Amino acid sequence: MYPTIEHHGAVTGVTGSCHELKIDADDSVLIDCGLFQGAEVSNDGAAFDKLQIEFSVEPVRALIVTHCHIDHVGRIPYLLAAGFDGPIYCSEPSAELLPLVLEDAVQVGFTRDKALVERFIGLIKSKIIAVPYAQWQTVPLSGKTGSKLKIKFKPAGHILGSAYIECDVGSGEQHKRIVFSGDLGGPYTPLLPSPKSPYRADVLVLESTYGDRLHENRRQRKGMLKQLISHCLKNRGAILIPAFSIGRTQELLYELEELIHRYREESVAKGLAWEDLEIIVDSPLANRFTEVFRKLKPHWDAEAKRKLRAGRHPLAFEQITTIDSHQDHLNTVDYLKKTARPCIVIAASGMCAGGRIVNYLKALIEDERTDILLAGYQAEGTPGRTIQTYGPRKGYVELDGRRYTINAGVYQLNGYSAHADRDSLVRFVKGMRVKPSEIRLIHGDVKAKSALQQALLKVVPDANVLIP
Repeated sequence: MYPTIEHHGAVTGVTGSCHELKIDADDSVLIDCGLFQGAEVSNDGAAFDKLQIEFSVEPVRALIVTHCHIDHVGRIPYLLAAGFDGPIYCSEPSAELLPLVLEDAVQVGFTRDKALVERFIGLIKSKIIAVPYAQWQTVPLSGKTGSKLKIKFKPAGHILGSAYIECDVGSGEQHKRIVFSGDLGGPYTPLLPSPKSPYRADVLVLESTYGDRLHENRRQRKGMLKQLISHCLKNRGAILIPAFSIGRTQELLYELEELIHRYREESVAKGLAWEDLEIIVDSPLANRFTEVFRKLKPHWDAEAKRKLRAGRHPLAFEQITTIDSHQDHLNTVDYLKKTARPCIVIAASGMCAGGRIVNYLKALIEDERTDILLAGYQAEGTPGRTIQTYGPRKGYVELDGRRYTINAGVYQLNGYSAHADRDSLVRFVKGMRVKPSEIRLIHGDVKAKSALQQALLKVVPDANVLIP
């Protein structure tokens, strides 16, 4: 029977990632424990408003974190409340980022009592075990059956610190290699080295967010970003970019710095040069993450390091205005509503399901001078999906209980997804020397999973490609 895998999230959609690797009857580990967004739910009834852990945590010996996005780590407070008392394993960069993510999650979802938050974060830090990339780590089990588990983190190229997990499970001479992809990035994600395939997998648990799509390449998407910014600023209104605080915000800053550096004195709009274009980052959490990203420069890719050696600052250039305090945020929203000043605003959340971007949308979405650039996946049931679907036909979106007509322009920047597309996912499998006999597709909608399933069967025709 063992090892087996039970999925507690990211099965019927792309959020709430949580997977239990059952080593034997007495021992298991969790890979991720994330929040659900929009209309997505788990098999055991968890959803964005039903977050309690419904499965038994008694056999769970450890939590293994692939990366620090909230849909992969946001239910950790509930996991601890359910009685989990084991270690949390993650990569070294994720060990820096995880306390920040959970501090914000606790303040938003539980309490703003400073002493309680500090106590919780202290508990989290005491549980974190930072593991260097490409190094085997033994996970202690109960020892009742003689089963052994070793894990290894390998760069996934999704966000800083992201990893796919190789699990070596077995006893005696019988060992099985189970790989959890987490979220895989594309081959040219800014700041990050591209993911390389593992040598071997007997079972692969593979994300499929964009299993039915192909992304633009880096040059195409940078050209598209330049073209869209120029197009949107013709009416001299604000450009709103909903973006996750960790990963997407830093990628966008990196690409905007490149555009400003390359086209500095050229006109981006009438009377406005690229070097005078203001970039507003309105997210205290994103600003803290950006500081940590700068601290973790040794983990950047070769291109980013070359820019640093040339004296450039891809995440801290002079055109950036950072906003932290809530009052400054409200003042900025009010100012832009009155003036429609041409600028770019980057604010969380990426699916418009909360955070400061909602106030910008409420103030500006009915103004025809405003433009909205969606730079990532919009889950079903989120305001972002509604804006994406009905914005081009001047429909409406409900924000905080009120309907707003979408008069703003709405554009999709698909190439800026931090997720691998269909061909990159297939290459990840194709690059394995010893290919899996079983592939379990998670973290995608039905259409994406089905398309990826068919593409994979051409590469591994003998494998059992499952949609759990």
